[in-house]
Amino acid sequence: MSPNVTDLDRTNEIAPFASILFPSGKEELRNETDEEPGCFGDLNLDQVVAAIVAKRDEASLRPFFFSTYRDEEIVGYRQEAFRDLENSDLVQLISQFCDGMRRVRLDLEFARKIHYKCHQQMVFFGAIRRYCDVVRDFSQKIVEADLRSPGLRNLRGYLDDYVSSVGFTALTAEAETVQKKLSDIRYSMLIYGDKVTVRDYVSEADYSTMVRAQFERFRTANSEKEEAKKKDEYSMNHIEEGILDLVGRLFPEIFAELETHLKRHAGFIDETVAQFDREVQFYLAYLTYIEPLKNAGLSFCYPSVSASDKSVLAQQGFDLALAAKLVGEKKPIVGNDFRLDGVERLIVVSGPNQGGKTTFARMFGQLHFLAGLGCPVPGVEARLFLADRLYTHFEREEDITNLRGKLEDELVHLHETIQLMTGDSVVILNEIFNSTSLEDQIFLSRKVLEDIIATDALALCVTFIDELASLSEKTVSMVSTVVADNPAVRTFEIVRKPADGLAYALSLAEKHNVTYERLRERIQS
Repeated sequence: MSPNVTDLDRTNEIAPFASILFPSGKEELRNETDEEPGCFGDLNLDQVVAAIVAKRDEASLRPFFFSTYRDEEIVGYRQEAFRDLENSDLVQLISQFCDGMRRVRLDLEFARKIHYKCHQQMVFFGAIRRYCDVVRDFSQKIVEADLRSPGLRNLRGYLDDYVSSVGFTALTAEAETVQKKLSDIRYSMLIYGDKVTVRDYVSEADYSTMVRAQFERFRTANSEKEEAKKKDEYSMNHIEEGILDLVGRLFPEIFAELETHLKRHAGFIDETVAQFDREVQFYLAYLTYIEPLKNAGLSFCYPSVSASDKSVLAQQGFDLALAAKLVGEKKPIVGNDFRLDGVERLIVVSGPNQGGKTTFARMFGQLHFLAGLGCPVPGVEARLFLADRLYTHFEREEDITNLRGKLEDELVHLHETIQLMTGDSVVILNEIFNSTSLEDQIFLSRKVLEDIIATDALALCVTFIDELASLSEKTVSMVSTVVADNPAVRTFEIVRKPADGLAYALSLAEKHNVTYERLRERIQS
């Protein structure tokens, strides 16, 4: 027994294991869907998830990132697994297991395409042997890992029981027996023109050994690699497949035993092992995605979460999609904070255009969605609410196909949101009703925000209308800032303070092309 595994550890590991995503007793809450959440486009989470699942089994992996959970135990279970997987040695071990399982699946897929019976049987048999080796090796090595999370500790206990079970030991023993008999087969081939005869081996000279010895001095490192590569493949041309079928007819008893073995173990892959192989990709894919961001100095944290407490905060949070882009371009990322305490429910963000308000809104939404997945989130520290659903409304181009104007489109969409949202929802609005007059915009925006406040939902609204920043005691004002000595330069920092009255003025100035920058250009020209 490894010195890292105490008696207490072993006792804890007898807990049932069915999933690395759900603790025991919570599997019935699984609600994966193939449908992308409606908020993804607005929050740029569609870009994030596309990058996370790239070069992996996207169809199998995407649903994991589409489904959040309002269950603190599920989220905590996943966070603990993520913490264990910060160990690069453990990640390498699990990655090797997943790679082995992937090759098993490829072997089985290849076998289904083969028409020659003996060739198909040999490939299927190779998949069984590879599976036994992969699972047994993984079970032996994970014993040495220092595991803290309930999920991975219980997995270790499950694997220990599985590889010592009657079913698995019978599978491996039978496979070894059949392999021994196949390896002992000896036969001779007579090739004359286009005719091949296969017959019993009668102690003829093995010319292949003599030929190999003669050409040994021409072997290189590359040729050895090629030979090793070929040994890992099951490809055969039709001549080789035909010869193998002749060998099968020459040794009918051995191949009959092989066929019986394959039929007996047709479903040889354990369902729990297969599910772990699929589910653990959720962790590996996300960690791979954020690794270059962490290497660039950005912080990620495990937020404290609650399905009831709506006091939320984040320190030095950032937009994940934008950060990935800026890190790739080697540009700096500005982190921002937010906080809602007590009865506070609504953040109203105002300030000059191009000051980071929309990015801040995306960050607010991303953090809450990622928290519901159980993922580490951007930032130094966070306390987040587990929402039943996240609703967004960002400014869009007019859709000419529905015969409605832009304002009507907004009203229809926001009416649907207000009808569907609950007090457990998170709602993010970004510059709504810009297509109408200021008077109407103030009236409509106030009505929408009052309805949201009445439900007690958490919300964030980006606007240039200062009046909205003081709707009620539930409202918090935040403002995007500029460099004090040069208002034309944005800091991209969003700070908690009363609206300063400049946002609408700047909006008008930009609309009429009389900003500081434009006036200076005109004077200089």
